[in-house]
Amino acid sequence: MVFELNSKKLEFPHPSYAEEDGLLAVGGDLSADRLLLAYCNGIFPWFSDDSPILWYAPDPRFVIYPSKIKISKSMAGILRKKIFSFSIDRNFKEVIQHCAAINRKDQAGTWITQDMINAYSKLATLGYAHSVEVWQDNLLVGGLYGVLINGVFCGESMFSKVPNASKAALIFLAQEIDLRLIDCQFHTAHLESMGGEYLSLTDYLAILTKDQRHEQSV
Repeated sequence: MVFELNSKKLEFPHPSYAEEDGLLAVGGDLSADRLLLAYCNGIFPWFSDDSPILWYAPDPRFVIYPSKIKISKSMAGILRKKIFSFSIDRNFKEVIQHCAAINRKDQAGTWITQDMINAYSKLATLGYAHSVEVWQDNLLVGGLYGVLINGVFCGESMFSKVPNASKAALIFLAQEIDLRLIDCQFHTAHLESMGGEYLSLTDYLAILTKDQRHEQSV
């Protein structure tokens, strides 16, 4: 069943109560405290401008183990040529704004609303949300952002203005940051080609909550 959240109470139902499509709850707000509580319990918001705030906890979850990330021969060649350079948290706001504005196949508009941009920018200021930037000739050409909780990077979105830039960002994230898991949330063919696999909600929560503490640095 789908639960209606009380905006005056900072709480969520257990993620195991989510519907088959992952929808767990509706309502609440996007305060930093509520977002952190959600991510610490395997829950994340996903909604559009014309809907209330929707909270999801899909079972199974689509994830990438950093040690299992797949790099194609062509991508390995691109990385060897050092076409791109990378940074972390150099320009979070520009990354999230590009993710919101990028045109995506078979998708009208964006789920990254202005309220979402403001909320995740606040998390970045607090040290919980992070971005990877991909540069080419001193221009920002790709990147990704997400929330880091207890060694699990909960990826929210990525963008690419030139071929392979978002792939490069994901590979950099997997190889250069000490992570237990990259949470991709939902399946896509692109993420599957890079090593994405399904993980049961039970196993995902076991990894997420093991010796749990808020992470603030990468």
